[in-house]
Amino acid sequence: QVQLVESGGGLVEPGGSLRLSCAASGSHLSFNAMGWYRQAPGKQRELVATISRGSSTNYADSVKGRFTISRPYAKNTVYLQMNSLKPEDTALYYCNADSAVVRGIQYWGQGTQVTVSS
Repeated sequence: QVQLVESGGGLVEPGGSLRLSCAASGSHLSFNAMGWYRQAPGKQRELVATISRGSSTNYADSVKGRFTISRPYAKNTVYLQMNSLKPEDTALYYCNADSAVVRGIQYWGQGTQVTVSS
């Protein structure tokens, strides 16, 4: 069983920064891509950023140039550095991991709340 645990969310003023962390624990800890998604109230969950095992990254247009995803040594922890935050970034942020052990299996964390407000 794999668990993903997010941390680092909180309340920040517009223009501020936050760093989200996601750590995996359990068995079969081998992932292809890992990433971050978010869901705002009344909206569908959307991709924020992903990073492959080879460190290729992909970002939503809305966060390009402001957010940076990283995954040290392509292991089982992923970070999301969020700068120049805007009120529209307010959402529940979820960590995601694509299993490299069982094809088609994806894992999700419970989410960490990010609120951008003055």
